[in-house]
Amino acid sequence: MSRASTLPELRERYGARYRWLLLLAVMTGSVAAIMSSTIINVAIPDLSHHFALGQERAQWVSSGFMAAMTVSMLTTPWLLSRYGYRRTYAGCMWLLLVGGVVGGLANHYPLVLAARVAEGLAAGVVQPIPAIIILRAFESNEQGRASGIFGMGVVLAPALGPSIGGLLVDAFGWRSIFFMVVPFCLVSLWLAQRLVPTTAPGGVAANPTGAALDWRGLLLATAGTLCLLNGLVELHGGTALAAGSLLGVATLLLLVFIWLQRRTLKARRHRPGVDPLMNLSLFTDRRFAMGSIVAFIYGIALFGSTYLLPVYMQMGLGLSPSYVGTILLPAGLVLAGAIALVGRMADRHPTHVLVTIGLVLLSASFALMVTVDPSRPAQIIPLLVIWAVLGRIGLGFILPSLNIGAMRGLERVHIPQGVSVINFLRMLGGSAGVSLCGIVLEWRLAAHGAQLGGANNTASTAAFEETFLMLAAVSALAIVAALRLRAAPHVPHASA
Repeated sequence: MSRASTLPELRERYGARYRWLLLLAVMTGSVAAIMSSTIINVAIPDLSHHFALGQERAQWVSSGFMAAMTVSMLTTPWLLSRYGYRRTYAGCMWLLLVGGVVGGLANHYPLVLAARVAEGLAAGVVQPIPAIIILRAFESNEQGRASGIFGMGVVLAPALGPSIGGLLVDAFGWRSIFFMVVPFCLVSLWLAQRLVPTTAPGGVAANPTGAALDWRGLLLATAGTLCLLNGLVELHGGTALAAGSLLGVATLLLLVFIWLQRRTLKARRHRPGVDPLMNLSLFTDRRFAMGSIVAFIYGIALFGSTYLLPVYMQMGLGLSPSYVGTILLPAGLVLAGAIALVGRMADRHPTHVLVTIGLVLLSASFALMVTVDPSRPAQIIPLLVIWAVLGRIGLGFILPSLNIGAMRGLERVHIPQGVSVINFLRMLGGSAGVSLCGIVLEWRLAAHGAQLGGANNTASTAAFEETFLMLAAVSALAIVAALRLRAAPHVPHASA
């Protein structure tokens, strides 16, 4: 008997539970991809020492991954349409697996960096797939619960990854970090052969001779993203001329990219050939446009705070790394539980209300950091735990609700591109958020005449508090857009 492979065959074989099994299959690969993005940070000091690198060059194993992951997200809809779910997903798992093995065995730093870029490309293509499946395979009254379950796994991966990574590095060295993804990839490939359909979104057959990839758009997006990220890095620690030049080129490339995407979309309407990498007509839907704004600002706040909180606790308050891990662990566990709970709420309550509540809590958690007083040691850790938990509850409200609220106004055929664009903007915001926090913190430290880890503790604390207030203001700004994410009408019959 031949193995079921198309969507109708798999539905017939597994029945009503199939959509949940499919979600489990793609979750495994997503967890591997997300864990590989965060776990490397604990190995950077050892990596730097092994290859005799400066901190900036060693840091490229992380930033190179992030840049590759951000841009490759835009190719997911084209890959799914051309090759189907199974070949696209399995191809990414093979690339992630090869990247892990090559990186772990490499004896030259350029090869390590190339392996990380390969892993980033795979991780970027994989990340939108679960959300596409949730929005197409699940009915509207189940999408929140499915998003909550998926979100739990996605959140626990980066929460536990650095802790596991630290143990591996101490016991086996930095190479073990690369090998950690191997068992996840093997399990993912096994599940893909049994549960992931060969068909494309909508249950139709994949079309290898369909529209060509928009290579010009992809190259422009890649060059623009690299110029933007490097320009922000130059603002953080380089020269004004270099920063201005890079940011100016990034702006010019953005304008050319928008012009090219509009032109490609017009040509596509009259003559089949190349689909635009980013379908700008999606932004004519108000909910999608507002969701995109929220996703970008949410990325700034999430990734910026992930960078700022540990630096504040160690350099501003003088806490040890073990204390920092202990303080942040409850927040990570609460976030996983909040996502599962809010996921169920998203099936019954307006998503714009849930996203707004989340942004209010997130903004409040940043603003309340000013109440942490270093002169009262007994209060420091309890307040840090409480405000970190409050912020993670806010994230728990946003994560399962944002995609659902932003996508329900789109036609079903546009969901893959919509999900990819939202993920791209969130990651772009995240990359910018880390640099933004570094820039504002340096500016405020200079204004107060303080240095990180210096003797003037009061001045450095004030600089950190002002940076947290900046994040609070940025998060509050997103509330305006979140309020325009109105409840969508009933979505017709679902199909993966």
